[in-house]
Amino acid sequence: MTTQPPAGYAYGSTPPSPVSRDELAKLEATVLFTADDVQDLRMAGDVLEDQVEDILDVWYGFVASHPHLVAYFATPDGRVLDDYLARVRQRFGQWIMDTCHRPHDEGWLSYAHEIGLRHTQDKKNQTDQAASVRHIPLRYMVAFIYPITATIRPFLANKGHDEGTVERMYQAWFKSVTLQTALWLQPYAADTW
Repeated sequence: MTTQPPAGYAYGSTPPSPVSRDELAKLEATVLFTADDVQDLRMAGDVLEDQVEDILDVWYGFVASHPHLVAYFATPDGRVLDDYLARVRQRFGQWIMDTCHRPHDEGWLSYAHEIGLRHTQDKKNQTDQAASVRHIPLRYMVAFIYPITATIRPFLANKGHDEGTVERMYQAWFKSVTLQTALWLQPYAADTW
């Protein structure tokens, strides 16, 4: 990871989220996210920091091996946009560190909303001026929880922590990914839903 923010990374400069802090607290309670998870995520961030590129290789390999997923980084006629994939990859790496180290404050909520918007017809492709398909269906946003979670465990185990510590970091990661996905899905649904 470089010290330069990735292109298109707008943390701290996005409009407020429509999700209130009270609603966030209820979501956190729903996924059983606690202060202990905050500590375990910080530890996970320390463990993962020098493995980010390897993690991204696994995730991007997964996407590339499924034509129906790589299509969201391609033109409507199917030409993969390598520059687009590379720019998103940089932000995805930053997201790993943000997941582990950022506090769940107004800035975090706002950027979670921005990430959600960037997967919908409202904002997909705008950040990178990509000529890709117009949105990623909600079903893939939900389904991606599993591969993003299951594949992180071996990386959490790479630094010699005991099994109980690895499991705590893993569970904190799982809760955080589920929580963030719930926030990313808000732009997909009208408030009436």
